[in-house]
Amino acid sequence: MGDVSISDKKDFIQWFLNRYELRKRESAWLLSYLSSDDELLKRVHFVENLRNLPKTIMMSTRCVRMTSFKFTKHNRVSTDVETAFYDIRSCPHEDIYIGLYFKDRSTCPEYAAVLEVNPMERQDLVQDTLLGLLAEIVLDRAIRDFRERELYRQIDQALAEGDEAKFLQLTEEWRNLVEQKK
Repeated sequence: MGDVSISDKKDFIQWFLNRYELRKRESAWLLSYLSSDDELLKRVHFVENLRNLPKTIMMSTRCVRMTSFKFTKHNRVSTDVETAFYDIRSCPHEDIYIGLYFKDRSTCPEYAAVLEVNPMERQDLVQDTLLGLLAEIVLDRAIRDFRERELYRQIDQALAEGDEAKFLQLTEEWRNLVEQKK
């Protein structure tokens, strides 16, 4: 699911258009237009999940019950293919993320070959990993602070009881804990 070549995208679009009928005929024209321009195809990404992406197109075929066409750009939504076409023509430098919905899409090797990962999902994964590490650090610190306070309490108790052996053992534990902090 990395970078997909322009020729692979072209081959896939041709394969797809020969096998499936899109709910909106204009959607097929838009895909044909995209496949006719190598510079545009560099910016076309087929993804499974369109969430949180700046510019997306969702298309479905007649064999599934889904919205026929939806173009989204920065939270503005249109069901008009022409709106998407004009935006693509006027902003050819922007990435376009396309989600195709058709029968057996989840088991289609041709589709899987051109699928890329939603970059926002990758960002979410990094964010989740960082949050997990931060939580681990905070938890470790809380446990160490608790252990330090508990050792102070036990040291005070050993002093109050005059238990020299316990006092020496606990102060050694405390020193080790403090050394680990450094």
